[in-house]
Amino acid sequence: MQAVSHDPLQGRIAYTSDRGGTFDIWLYRPQDGLHFQLTIGLGAEFSVPYWSPDSRSIAFIGIGNVVYLLDTVTLAVARIDQIEPYTLLDWSPDGRFLAYVKNGRILIYDTFSHRSYAIPEEGASDAQWFPSGTELLFAAPDTTGITQLFRIRTDGTNRRQITQNTDGPLHDVRLSPDGAFALYTFPGVSISIISTVDLASGTIYRLEGGPLAKNFLPTWSPDSRSIAYSATAYKEPNYYSLIQIDSRTGQNQRTLAASDCFATPVAWSPDGGKIAYLSGCAGAASASQIWIVDIGGMMPVKVLSGGRITALQWSPRVRRVPENIYTSSVFRVSFPYPATWRRVSEERAEGTDGFFQVSAISAGDRIADVCSSEAFHPLMPYGSSPRIVMQTIQTREACFIFPSVDQPAEMNKQAALIVRYPRPVQIGETFYNYFILWADVNHIRQIGGQLSFL
Repeated sequence: MQAVSHDPLQGRIAYTSDRGGTFDIWLYRPQDGLHFQLTIGLGAEFSVPYWSPDSRSIAFIGIGNVVYLLDTVTLAVARIDQIEPYTLLDWSPDGRFLAYVKNGRILIYDTFSHRSYAIPEEGASDAQWFPSGTELLFAAPDTTGITQLFRIRTDGTNRRQITQNTDGPLHDVRLSPDGAFALYTFPGVSISIISTVDLASGTIYRLEGGPLAKNFLPTWSPDSRSIAYSATAYKEPNYYSLIQIDSRTGQNQRTLAASDCFATPVAWSPDGGKIAYLSGCAGAASASQIWIVDIGGMMPVKVLSGGRITALQWSPRVRRVPENIYTSSVFRVSFPYPATWRRVSEERAEGTDGFFQVSAISAGDRIADVCSSEAFHPLMPYGSSPRIVMQTIQTREACFIFPSVDQPAEMNKQAALIVRYPRPVQIGETFYNYFILWADVNHIRQIGGQLSFL
């Protein structure tokens, strides 16, 4: 298995496809065109991938209507609940909690402790986090039964109505990344109009939309200033859709591309410069192609063709943490680590949020045996049931070792990466054929994925 790193500016596109035989979550990496299957037999035709803020994890509703949490590096999967298909899943700004609606309650699930609590809210939908992480936005009927937008603190207090809507049902409610605006569509499917609301003033803006007033799947740009959406159009004998963008106040509509599907999800790149969308319906219900268009005016480019594709999401822009570079002429390696960490020895650095330490191993030729010996050491430094994930780092055989939940607390969440050296390294009188990196489980992937041999 190959380690799937990513460029934080270009990001990665997660999509739902049956190109492997069954619907699953796949990954497309724009910088090199790599397509990578993330799940096996867990997806469903209705699965929509939702990226965590750090672009590491994906939440989705899969087979059996189960909510899954997927680590895109280790490929570990956790089952957390069972809910209605197409329910919106929204990550908290710190990436720890997941909010969604189930059975008239807003559920807040802690992905660290695997515990949840509920805020009763009959008829609620589209629950999502404000950037503060202390409030939620959601839609729900008012006392007369008309859908309105509300905000509420995450402890269930200070519930406030935002809109005074009289237009009937509201759908596809989405909060802007900066928390200043919300968008929604109304009143239904045959006619679907996009409006935005300034949450401070309550001012409503209506977007012009496409020629048939069938505007679907609107999504905010990363800078919260624009909205992309799919606008259905018709030309004898087929429906198709226009990929359009507009300002959040509806004064700058542009058409960027066209899809031969009745409607298509759209996704912004992390830098806001490109939009991905689906096409290749050719009269069928499902798309078979992913296209990317540059909003600066470049022609659309097809990046995938084959199988049925039903959803896509581009990973968010991740704030880069200042880094220092560790370089060792002894261990013949180099890699970045957080600049806030302090070097305590030639082999170790520590910070309030993690650590790393390096060494080398002289062992047999089978890396699987080397990894197993480390993972299942008699002292159980990784707990009783650690997980070994075989990967490729810098074209070399490697493995990650992730601890189990019963790892001793004094190990400080230690994980490991073992990589075969390109050639044995002499340290003192001994030749070593494996490099080993220990780091806390929250940093082992980032550090190990950027490892270079000198």
